[in-house]
Amino acid sequence: MRPTTLVRLALAGTRTDTARVVLTALSALLATLAGLAALTVLAIPTPLATDDNRNRWSEQYHNALLVEPGLRGGTAFALLTLMIPVLALAGQCARLGAPARDRRLAALRLAGATPGQVTRLVVVETGVAALLGTLVGLGVYLVGRDLLHRPDARGQLALPTDVLPSPGAVIGVVLGLPVVAALATALMVRKVTTSPLGVSRKAPRERGPGPWAGLLIGFGVVSFALVNPVLSRIDTRTEVAWLVPLLFTVGAFAAMIGVVIGTGWISYHCGVLLRRHARRASALLAAGRLMADPWAGSRTFAALLAALIFGGGAAAQRAYFATKDQIEREQSSLAGADGGANPFYLSTMDLVDGAIAVAILIAAGGLIVALVEGIVARRRAYAALVATGVPRATLGRSVAWQALVPAVPAILLALTVGTLLGRGMGMGREVSAGGGSTLICEATAALCDDPATRDQYSRIVYHPEVQRAVPVPLEHLAWLGAGALAAVLVTVGVGLLFLRASTALDELRTT
Repeated sequence: MRPTTLVRLALAGTRTDTARVVLTALSALLATLAGLAALTVLAIPTPLATDDNRNRWSEQYHNALLVEPGLRGGTAFALLTLMIPVLALAGQCARLGAPARDRRLAALRLAGATPGQVTRLVVVETGVAALLGTLVGLGVYLVGRDLLHRPDARGQLALPTDVLPSPGAVIGVVLGLPVVAALATALMVRKVTTSPLGVSRKAPRERGPGPWAGLLIGFGVVSFALVNPVLSRIDTRTEVAWLVPLLFTVGAFAAMIGVVIGTGWISYHCGVLLRRHARRASALLAAGRLMADPWAGSRTFAALLAALIFGGGAAAQRAYFATKDQIEREQSSLAGADGGANPFYLSTMDLVDGAIAVAILIAAGGLIVALVEGIVARRRAYAALVATGVPRATLGRSVAWQALVPAVPAILLALTVGTLLGRGMGMGREVSAGGGSTLICEATAALCDDPATRDQYSRIVYHPEVQRAVPVPLEHLAWLGAGALAAVLVTVGVGLLFLRASTALDELRTT
């Protein structure tokens, strides 16, 4: 099969196939913007140390996250984490209209295409859609860079629009994301056989997931707990300095994968409990679906749970900085001075919270796509139930049960794990401040400025060291959980809009 024919067949199809390609391209566009933004931050040059700039700050910016070289790595990492829900959204979009695509692929097999050619069609479809998205994302990045380049009165910039990543890094993002998407698609379809009669799996699904996901979560929490002990025993300039970022990265991904896989275990056992104790038809239908495909919850909520894990960790860090700020303000008040802690950290946490809110919104889009895809894929089964006398309201309640029952404990699990990760680094459990002394002059400014009279009115105030436990940010976590649950409820509402059209009796004739 010639490459041009392969591309033409990959992009052919109905409006649903077009929507899948467009949504996949949109996801690749968002991932490209996040990746290029992170690379731009890392591309900011660090000036040489001078008498006027011993800290080697990049003073052409007015945001400390860009000015200080030590903060750019964390900023770039935060931008890269936005790619996680975006890539999860791409995975959800790739499943949109899967039954119709399976029938089209079966028709190609009937026309003489080999299984390898059919697999290449699926891979090329995802790769081409992702490539279109990355190219458009590159164009949006370059145009936005010119539009946002607005120095203020002092010549400082709000964003690093004066630098560009290296050409190799840009090419790596623009071409690397489609390659990763194509390889992921090839990996997902490796156990699927497309025959002229349809699609079948080479391996059956497991009866129910095991609880071994808890081992991954425990490993992630322990990895974060080891960060401070490792920092206290090694020098960041030694050869083992790579151990700290390795603990961060491996621990975060282990905990994230554990929570996502654990959602499958939660879904299965929630289905078991519903089947055992439920009495209404809607709950029993939901129980059957949860037990038949417990991994659907893991696929559906993956992006949302990842965002909530980061949200829980950020809430723990905000509680630490807020407690430290409060202690330092109290110390300053006792010393008779104004002010308090540097507000930089709390303002930085505001930016982190904003990024998490964006991630939750992106994850909500993935939830909508996943739920609608599931309803459309099972429209014949739903139409058959309606034809046998099951009310549509019962089906709607079953869809709500199926979405909410695993979502509530999974949200609680993700927030708990994120909080444990944030507090596990040591800086999230206790704050200490004070322990110094302050010279206070209790007189007028003229007497305090005069060396002859200053000592008569001055005294030294000693500040004892204060240690205070960092409270668990229950209110912040409650708001995150409420926002995630609201996203699930909105998703259910949108899905119910498609349920009526998918339960029309005409769907019984769908092949």
